[in-house]
Amino acid sequence: MADELKPETLKSLNRLESLSDADLAIVVKSGRHLTVPAGWALIGEQTPADKAYLIVDGEVSVRRSGTEIARLGPGDVIGEIAIVHQQLRSATVVSLTALEVIHFTRESLEELLESVPAFAVALRGTSQDRLDADKQE
Repeated sequence: MADELKPETLKSLNRLESLSDADLAIVVKSGRHLTVPAGWALIGEQTPADKAYLIVDGEVSVRRSGTEIARLGPGDVIGEIAIVHQQLRSATVVSLTALEVIHFTRESLEELLESVPAFAVALRGTSQDRLDADKQE
């Protein structure tokens, strides 16, 4: 199914526009292209960090203790902060709409961050924005 997602689709997404076509192809091949229905909990608060998702299309609600703290959409990566910082999940993420995502296991994300430095920079930028916003609350 991942073959259906073209690197040029990702190139138009927030923070990924600077990646080369070759890097984007590696991103696509490193994960699994999935569709997720609305109302689905992709990540649960206080659970182990075993996966992350790159949102290609759709919108999610990020909730801490049941209260929405953010809405994320195309180009955002969810679940990566807990993997990078080796900690439990700090929030629950629920799909508000049907989603198109690339699913990464912990291992595939860690390998991707090592093999595609431009993706690591994009991911760290997104993560830092969210961590900074979280400190302001």
